[in-house]
Amino acid sequence: MKQIIAIGGGGFGRNPQENLIEQYILDQTNKKNPNILFIPTATGELDSYIVNFYKVFSKLKCQPNHLSFFKRTPDLKQLIAAQDAIFVGGGNTKSMLAVWRDWGLDKILLEAYEKGVVMSGVSAGAICWFNEGITDSWESALKIMPCLEFVSGLCCPHYDEEPARRPATKKYLLKYKDREVIGIEGGCALHLRDNQPHRAIRFLKGKNAYRVTQKNNHIIESPIRVHSLLK
Repeated sequence: MKQIIAIGGGGFGRNPQENLIEQYILDQTNKKNPNILFIPTATGELDSYIVNFYKVFSKLKCQPNHLSFFKRTPDLKQLIAAQDAIFVGGGNTKSMLAVWRDWGLDKILLEAYEKGVVMSGVSAGAICWFNEGITDSWESALKIMPCLEFVSGLCCPHYDEEPARRPATKKYLLKYKDREVIGIEGGCALHLRDNQPHRAIRFLKGKNAYRVTQKNNHIIESPIRVHSLLK
C-alpha cells in the first residue's frame, strides 16, 4: 500500500514535547522498530530542527536518521532503500525540490513510495508530494508551484495559521472554477492511501482538513472525515 501523511503545521519542529502525529506515522509502517529518515533540506538543514527531530524520535520505538546534502552526501539509493518512513521538514519548497532533482532524490523517493515506504512531512514536506502546492518560497507573495506529482491535486498547508492562505486559495478557485484545493490546518494531517485521501488526522483540538471548491463564486469548505489522536 502506498501512503502519504501530509501535515498542515505543527509537530516536532514547533512542539518538541508532543509526539502524537510522529507516533501515528511510525504506526503506519507496521514495523516494531521502524527506520525513519528526516530530510531537512527546505531549511538548509537547520541544526536546531535536526536536534528537535532526534529529541522526539529518540524517545519513540524507532531508528531515526537524517539526510544531509550540504555535507558529504551518502549513497542515496542505499539510504532510502533502508527506510520504512520518510519525514520531510518545512521551509523553502522551491529550493528543496531543486536540490532533490539535481541529486536525483525525487526519482529515488518515488520508487520507495511505490514499494510502500511511508512518505510524510510538514508544510513544504506536505505539499511536495502533490501535483502542485501553495507555497511562500517567494518573499513577495504566496505562489502555486509544481511539485513531485506522487498524488494529484493542489495542497495548501497552514490553512488556518497564516492569514494569506485562505485568500490565495479563493483567488485560485475563482480563476480555475472546476478545480479543488486540499486545505490542511495546523495541528492536522491528511492521510492518503493509494493516492486517495483516506482521512484527516487531528492532533490538536478542533483542527481539520478540507476539500475546498467553489460554486457560483462562493467558496465551499467540505471537511474530510476526521480521526482524532487526542484523548
